[in-house]
Amino acid sequence: MQFILTGFTHDTGFRVFAFDRIGEDRIRTQCTVRADLTLIRTYGIQIQDLPLLCRSFLDRRDEGGEMRTWTFSEEEMRACASERAEARALAASKRKPPQKPAGENAGAAWRGQHA
Repeated sequence: MQFILTGFTHDTGFRVFAFDRIGEDRIRTQCTVRADLTLIRTYGIQIQDLPLLCRSFLDRRDEGGEMRTWTFSEEEMRACASERAEARALAASKRKPPQKPAGENAGAAWRGQHA
């Protein structure tokens, strides 16, 4: 199953993304995913991330049935926000701490003695 973004519209506080679902038989079926713009701000999701999030939502949800309209729910947004927070924490733990200077006398040999 493959999904191709074909466009989006704005509908009273929702961004509605239109996708073509291409089955293994190469038949295209139109489907849409609605995302609440108020909730994306609540969970720190940027609007430019929504098309990919909605496509991955479809990848997880689609069973090839007749369902053609989906809503990217608050539960999904909460899960997305927690996954991103975990990824940021993991990346922060892998970062090396900044190097500290060797000491106060670093470079004193070439500066000379001061009285």
